[in-house]
Amino acid sequence: MTLPLSVLDQSLARSADEAAIALQETLAMAQWCENLGYRRFWVSEHHAFPAVAGSAPEVLLAALGAATQSIRLGSGGIMLPHYSPYKVAEVFSLLANLYPGRIDLGVGRAPGADMSTAVALATDGRPKFEKFPDLVARLSDYLWSPSSSPVVSPRALEQIPLWMLGSSADSAVLAAQRGLPYNLGLFINPQADTRLIALYKQHFQPSENLHKPYAILTLSVFCADHEEQARALQLTHDLNLFRFFTGQSEGTSLTPQEAQAYPLGPQEQAFIAGRRDSRATGTPRQVREQIERLVQLHQADEIMAVSNMYYFADRKRSFELLKSVMA
Repeated sequence: MTLPLSVLDQSLARSADEAAIALQETLAMAQWCENLGYRRFWVSEHHAFPAVAGSAPEVLLAALGAATQSIRLGSGGIMLPHYSPYKVAEVFSLLANLYPGRIDLGVGRAPGADMSTAVALATDGRPKFEKFPDLVARLSDYLWSPSSSPVVSPRALEQIPLWMLGSSADSAVLAAQRGLPYNLGLFINPQADTRLIALYKQHFQPSENLHKPYAILTLSVFCADHEEQARALQLTHDLNLFRFFTGQSEGTSLTPQEAQAYPLGPQEQAFIAGRRDSRATGTPRQVREQIERLVQLHQADEIMAVSNMYYFADRKRSFELLKSVMA
């Protein structure tokens, strides 16, 4: 099985005071993945998370464009209910003028933060999650309609691909109705319905920008030379994610050595077990087999990998092995 391979990077910081290091690692990782031949390199949007440096993907994309030559760059994604569709259209049109033929605009409905932060992000203190379909429609008009008012300036010389991100039936159906490509975030929702991409393809309505449905499956990948090492890298990520969700992390991540010595209770074990079937972990051969199973199960057209490992060298090696085994 040969599918396009892409990368989602979340600029994870090992501690709250290492944001600058995390961002430099993101720039270096984009260069690494470009040299390896990955199709896309997307960055995420999160707010008020001390361990996540990527709060403004549009700013980071400008730096990534200057650091790379040809790889497609995109937002995974812009959390549209926080913002003016006109402003988002302007920003990405500017990026497309800076880096022609290389910019993807992925949008999502999720807050990317807790609700108090979402309120702070809203200009009137009221996040507009319920207006997401209308915001997407307005953004589409600003991006693609020459007669949109007000006119977006500078106007992109090409049509910027607009991607729908999500992990629910609502996002899948909305992407289908508007004729947009779809990105299913399995790494966010490991219990996502395996029929979502099929639902999207079933209801897809061709548009001027996309004649047939196209779906990316984004999943966590922990690939290493030895299975034991890959399992240890996955465990470190799982425990750090669990501690973050339960308010125990205080902006600091466990090292792989600390994770190995961590006492696993029933809650931790259940958390890890709930994510087991939604990702790929192991040697290159094992990872390939797991990805092929997930691709067939979800009917994906492209794979986007997230490799949130503690050490930068381990992340680089994971992407290197993945690209080699999936070629």
